Amino acid sequence: MIKAVIFDWAGTTVDFGSRAPMGAFVKLFEQNGISISIDEARIPMGMNKWDHIEALLQMPQIQDQWKTLHHKLPAKADIDRLLEEFVPMNKLALIENSDMIPGVVQVVQQLEFDGIQIGSTTGYVRELMDVLIPIAAKNGYRPEICVCSGETEKGRPSPQMMKRCAEFFNIRDPEKIIKVDDTLPGIEEGKNFGSWTVGVALSGNALGFSLDELNQLPEEKQSLLKQQARQKILEMNPDFVIDSVADLLPIIKKINQMMASNLHPNAIG
Repeated sequence: MIKAVIFDWAGTTVDFGSRAPMGAFVKLFEQNGISISIDEARIPMGMNKWDHIEALLQMPQIQDQWKTLHHKLPAKADIDRLLEEFVPMNKLALIENSDMIPGVVQVVQQLEFDGIQIGSTTGYVRELMDVLIPIAAKNGYRPEICVCSGETEKGRPSPQMMKRCAEFFNIRDPEKIIKVDDTLPGIEEGKNFGSWTVGVALSGNALGFSLDELNQLPEEKQSLLKQQARQKILEMNPDFVIDSVADLLPIIKKINQMMASNLHPNAIG
């Protein structure tokens, strides 16, 4: 039986469309004389933010702009400085994009009623989560643990943050834990720990639209975008794909049935 669910934050439980980090990354690079698109900013999503900045700087079209400006490749000190600039920008974006994703609070309440423990991991540093956690708590979402970027030796897709959660809950069997995430590094974090993984297609990074933006689109366009987002998550090879956390409860029931039949994570055809 499942004993705990570990959720990601942006795009999974809060901030429909995972909007907060994207605008901050675009603004960060713009202020440093470099043009990047929202789509480019999304590619490394799920990594800790230092690694995210490094990954962006390794993209040829971005690195070329950097070399034109600075006549050298970006160094570790450059990434450190960019991260220092990024954090206050992201704080403001967090406050503006802190709404709970519909259905999350109700699902978590049911899980807690069923005796399932709730944890979380995130690519955000603690300074940012110190802003977001109290807002989420006021809105009814209070995971028992939040492991932040930089609090383990390695970040995602390493399983170290998952391990920290499991130790907190005193759960020794990774297969009794589900990781729910909307990004490849977050899903791989769960897979590398040996847990069940559930990918979120509609509310997160794969689609990237706010709920208002999505609802304003014609139904035919919505359907196409949802199909494309679902395909992106399927390619990450989680055990299950759902539109949002609102759809999680039947999946947990199915996983419990599979475990009773001696089936294991990552073994679904």
